[in-house]
Amino acid sequence: MKRSVKEDTEDIHGKKTGTAHKAAEGQGKDPSDTASLKGTDNLPEVEEQPKDDSNGQVEKQANEDARAVDQELSDVKDRYMRILAEYDNFRRRTQKEREGLYTDAVADVTKEWLLVVDNVERALSFAEKTEDGNADKLSEGMLMICKQAGEVLTKLGVEEIPSEIGSSFDPNLHAAVTHIEDDSLGEQCIAQVFLKGYKKGDRVIRHTLVQVAN
Repeated sequence: MKRSVKEDTEDIHGKKTGTAHKAAEGQGKDPSDTASLKGTDNLPEVEEQPKDDSNGQVEKQANEDARAVDQELSDVKDRYMRILAEYDNFRRRTQKEREGLYTDAVADVTKEWLLVVDNVERALSFAEKTEDGNADKLSEGMLMICKQAGEVLTKLGVEEIPSEIGSSFDPNLHAAVTHIEDDSLGEQCIAQVFLKGYKKGDRVIRHTLVQVAN
């Protein structure tokens, strides 16, 4: 089939037009885009950063601080309890020493009083044996003195050691001066009292001087 000269001319013109259009498209691209693409190839590779664990570190530090505070509070509490116990022991020891000093002071005073009481009792015993009329007045005066002396001892907390005849001999409270054999009394019983004994609480101020039977 033969083509006309007009058709061949149109084909040639169309090819030229297509080529020119493609060239125009290539020339219409932004140079910065091309440069951007080329520059991307030359950028260094960025290492992947690890995940931020600052929150975990803060929490860990807070836990450690809390444990440190708890330990410190426990140590302070232990020291407080030890100091409290030491103070309580000191207070009890001081109180006991103070009571002991008071007892010693009372004992020293009582020893001096006992000499007076002994002489008064001897005088009363002598007055009872006299038949003189003045003996009654003497006896009455001595009784008043003896009563007053006994009241002083009572105020000081001093009491007479029980030493009834026939009661058991106690070496912690009595001092045996002589021994006798007496079938009417039991073994190691008090037969006679020579001198009264006194005590304050558990402290013996003077032992009772006695005669022990059997």
